[in-house]
Amino acid sequence: MRTKQELGAAIRRDRRAVLVVNARSRRGRRLYEHARALLTRAGFELLGAYPADRPGELERSLDDALALGPDLLVAGGGDGTQSAAARLLAHRDVALGLLPLGTTNNFARTLGLPLDLASAVAVLADGKVIDVDLGLAGDVPFANHVGVGMSADIMLRTPPALKRVTGRLAYPATALALLARHRALRATVRAGDATHEFHTHQLYVANGGFHAGRPITADTDADDRLLVAYPVGGPTRRGLLRDTARNAATGARRTLAETPFLAVGELWLETDRPARVEVDGELCGQTPIRIGLAANALRVMAPADALDR
Repeated sequence: MRTKQELGAAIRRDRRAVLVVNARSRRGRRLYEHARALLTRAGFELLGAYPADRPGELERSLDDALALGPDLLVAGGGDGTQSAAARLLAHRDVALGLLPLGTTNNFARTLGLPLDLASAVAVLADGKVIDVDLGLAGDVPFANHVGVGMSADIMLRTPPALKRVTGRLAYPATALALLARHRALRATVRAGDATHEFHTHQLYVANGGFHAGRPITADTDADDRLLVAYPVGGPTRRGLLRDTARNAATGARRTLAETPFLAVGELWLETDRPARVEVDGELCGQTPIRIGLAANALRVMAPADALDR
């Protein structure tokens, strides 16, 4: 494989790229042609361009795009789209370029990327290649987080049309409808010799620094060799609502040293009953599950001043 510097130089010199846009995402269908035009205007030679607008088409389009031999695979969509592209590009000599067209765009926020389309394309043209960690939910790589409890049930129940119309407000709206009948979980997290017990409606394990478009803590990112496990509230529904609001309001001011965060490199997660697992907004099996890290597994285009450990 080329070094990051060699790959970055090839991208800036040759501009060989492919574009895959999840046209089922909130803004993907509307902005696909504009994204394509901006990339062409920035000097990129698009070896292929794919608007994926049918179920199951995204993964096929990503495979087809990679087969064209680009230096840069540009993926437009939300966190589920970016995670699908990250799984494909893990440990490959191809950089991932992000166009944040989703609802919360947590992975793009973690990388410090601008959220407007023109500025995101400018990063692809003038930025640099860095490598970041990927999480592993079982053997499934993920970019941002694993959720067990309410979040997985919300992913199952949130109507796609509601996401397109209301954006990130679709999730709390669905959560309020589900909350009255949701049962709390007893979760056990084992990391090394330590065991931690939680009685909660929601548990997250994060690789990135953002959740629901808000910072998790002030000192979390996707390149620190750490997973961060934390519950949201206790067994009561009122506690879930209180801590959801508190996390959104205070995430930028908290640190990993504070309760209830567990910062570890690997963990085993069990629950008192099988519970659905969502990985970056996509349903992916159920508990029990091992969650680990693949350090520096993914190469991405980031701003020129981005931290690269």
